[in-house]
Amino acid sequence: MPLDAFRESKPLSLGVELEVQLLSAQDFDLTRGAPDLIHCLSRRPHPGDIKPEITESMLEVSTGVHSRLPSLLEELLQIRDYVTKAASALNIVVSGGGAHPFQHWPDRSISESPRYKVVSELYGYLAKQFTVFGQHVHVGCPGGDQALYLLHSLSRYVPHFIALSASSPYNQGTETLFDCSRLSSVLMFPLSGRAPCLLEWDQFVRYFEKMEALQIVKSMKDFYWDIRPKPEFGTVEIRVCDTPLCVERAGMIAAYVQALSSYIVETRPRTPREDDYLAYSYNRFTACRFGLGATYIDPVTSVHEPLREHILFTLNRIEPYAAALGSESMVGYLRHMVERSGNDASWIRKEYRELRSFQALMAEQARRWSEDDPLLDCQTAGSGAGAS
Repeated sequence: MPLDAFRESKPLSLGVELEVQLLSAQDFDLTRGAPDLIHCLSRRPHPGDIKPEITESMLEVSTGVHSRLPSLLEELLQIRDYVTKAASALNIVVSGGGAHPFQHWPDRSISESPRYKVVSELYGYLAKQFTVFGQHVHVGCPGGDQALYLLHSLSRYVPHFIALSASSPYNQGTETLFDCSRLSSVLMFPLSGRAPCLLEWDQFVRYFEKMEALQIVKSMKDFYWDIRPKPEFGTVEIRVCDTPLCVERAGMIAAYVQALSSYIVETRPRTPREDDYLAYSYNRFTACRFGLGATYIDPVTSVHEPLREHILFTLNRIEPYAAALGSESMVGYLRHMVERSGNDASWIRKEYRELRSFQALMAEQARRWSEDDPLLDCQTAGSGAGAS
């Protein structure tokens, strides 16, 4: 499909991709498990789409297209259970989390995919350092112009997505002091960061054609932007989230993106502009560094406020849109998380302080991945007790 043909999709439809860690059942280090696991899974029907990632210690699992949170969560749980069971038969353990805390990137092996071989040849050692694990959320759009409007409108909320999903405080055996260290690996790539502030699809096509003529890109996959259009899917793809420690949290973050997108599309609160990005890099950095404890700078009013307060204000604003989409539980879940339980990075640090062992920490992370999230059974501030 040529780039100028943005495939129409159902507005606000939702899909999730999760990159998960494949661990040795003996020492909980990353292991080269993807080829054997994919071969095992390919021999029988299974939920979702399962494929390799850039190194053989990673696996990408993807849902189908959903309109509402309950069916999305149901498929995520089915995928989790299926992959975890198949992995166990191969002495492989599956875990969430944005970065493995003690793996050494030189030990990784690049997957046999022709594209990943090209990426490895182009980027050298950066390719193996890209053994980090993210959640991507796709939101359906009816056309390219709306996709670009939504992309740049959602960019103001990138600190929200980072802080809510952050799960990579330890990296290469080090306490990084970041809640999300994963995005530092992404930023090393020259085509990372933010998309150009273009609001008409034909303008974006011309931009792409210029980059293509310079032989810098061949497809949209060559852009590692925080948020990018996916014309072949008819979606906007948010790429800044760490993979959470449980699939329920991944579903709730996706539902947050969906409800926020609904609010933006229905109210069109403002026209995006280049000046919206004046504070973008700084807000992105502080969300990675401090998580929910960051300060958010509003690019329009110049007001500084705690990121927690900005997220809670946004949850209140989008609550009617979440209700219309059947994701009332998301609002209560995330409110409880922001006000009381904290993000996954805080859980990881707490576990490590108690266990004093990265191996034991990864065993607990894998256990958490395989079990249902107890937060769904907690009081969710009057917004529903569950997702189903």
